[in-house]
Amino acid sequence: MDDSSNRLDRAFAALADPTRRDLVARLAGSDATVGELAEPYDVSLQAISKHVKVLEEAGLVTRSRDAQRRPVHLHAETFDLMTTWIERYRREAEERYSRLDALLARGAEDRTDLKEAS
Repeated sequence: MDDSSNRLDRAFAALADPTRRDLVARLAGSDATVGELAEPYDVSLQAISKHVKVLEEAGLVTRSRDAQRRPVHLHAETFDLMTTWIERYRREAEERYSRLDALLARGAEDRTDLKEAS
């Protein structure tokens, strides 16, 4: 397995948890500290910190130091990798649907031609 496959596996596994998906959605708006991220949840700061660590290990977020603050922010590169992977399969599915649409349209035309001929 290559590095990008491993990164994708870790990222999708990390996002399998609804709390982590929610944290990512909240971070899309702006950076936040673990304490700020923990505010709306009825769980310990330690539990949110563990979720952030999983996201960090998956390459989805990074932490920096801003004086006494340790903001967490999204790491766009990993999301770009995920988007590229998803887009590839979305395009393939669209191509299959387009071929199916064309086949169904030809079938409908054939049925219309048969009705008109009889």
